[in-house]
Amino acid sequence: MAKFLNTTATNYYLEELIKNASERLILISPFLKLNDRIKELLEDKNRLKIDVRIVYGKSELQPNEISWLNDLTFIRTSFCKNLHAKCYMNETDCIITSLNLYEFSQVNNNEMGIYLSRDEDVEMYRDAYEEAQRIIRVSDEVRITMQKVDKEGDVKAKQVKSKANNPTGKLTSSKLAAKLKMKTPELIEKLVAEGYVEEKEGKQNLTQKGLSAGGEAKTGKYGDFFIWPHSFLNV
Repeated sequence: MAKFLNTTATNYYLEELIKNASERLILISPFLKLNDRIKELLEDKNRLKIDVRIVYGKSELQPNEISWLNDLTFIRTSFCKNLHAKCYMNETDCIITSLNLYEFSQVNNNEMGIYLSRDEDVEMYRDAYEEAQRIIRVSDEVRITMQKVDKEGDVKAKQVKSKANNPTGKLTSSKLAAKLKMKTPELIEKLVAEGYVEEKEGKQNLTQKGLSAGGEAKTGKYGDFFIWPHSFLNV
């Protein structure tokens, strides 16, 4: 039988829903900015090879969080234009709520929600699942490192900025890492070690050395990122 959830209950049931997923997990939220507890739970699902789909409308992840998410093999992310729905479900349970998958919302806002069980609320769960699948189908699957995956699963480089906004043709961190045959987190660690990037309060910023070398900080559709001149292929 469906249950009403207040703010505290919504957060509790969301954690339990993620924790108890054993086959699949669907997280649909307009805003994507994860707190440490949700990250920990998602890392555990990835270790267990649970199929996780995250659909979002706006990402406020920092570059280090983007690198973290990109390393989670079994978590796929999709961008959905004009997304306003908030729905979280696994193979047995579903929450439809006002709560965004957003750190501020989980801590500061007054929220409401409805909990559904596949066994006790068969039709409502089925309807919610079918609508979640429709939203996934109309979304663009993306790697938040600025790569886009088409419907057949082929990876295509996604333009971060138009040529007018990036006339120098600089490389994003992910593209630079790929050309250097490195993973993006490894490249960022190297750039930090060599003084081009610094980490403060969980955020990564360009140092004066990085700026002088031609690095630039940008904000795109899917979050913040850095671009680098081709000379960094010798970094």
